[in-house]
Amino acid sequence: MRLFLDQMIDRCVADVLREAGYDVQCAAQVGMARADDLEILEYCTKQDRVLVTLDEHFGDWTVAKLATHAGVIRLKVHPTGSRNIEKTLLPFLGRYAHRDFRNILVIVRSTVVRWIHTL
Repeated sequence: MRLFLDQMIDRCVADVLREAGYDVQCAAQVGMARADDLEILEYCTKQDRVLVTLDEHFGDWTVAKLATHAGVIRLKVHPTGSRNIEKTLLPFLGRYAHRDFRNILVIVRSTVVRWIHTL
């Protein structure tokens, strides 16, 4: 699975995901640490990468601005530290394939997952 981690997700999460076999890019790694939300979503669409973010505003962009996209995973973890992100994200990703996220906004909490079709 090809993932893109938004700028607020720590690089050590990317390392853990890579060790688990995921193809991961980070915003800072590709010069997008200060890019706006739409720019990031467009990049992910062109690169066919599922965006992983803590930013709730990506739901607005996903629904309103793009006809298609590779998928957005919006994590809601508290506190938002790397360990909590890893504990929530790794088991979730292990249940799905890359194609399962196409044109979907998924809001992931530790106990609840909400799937929103954006087309």
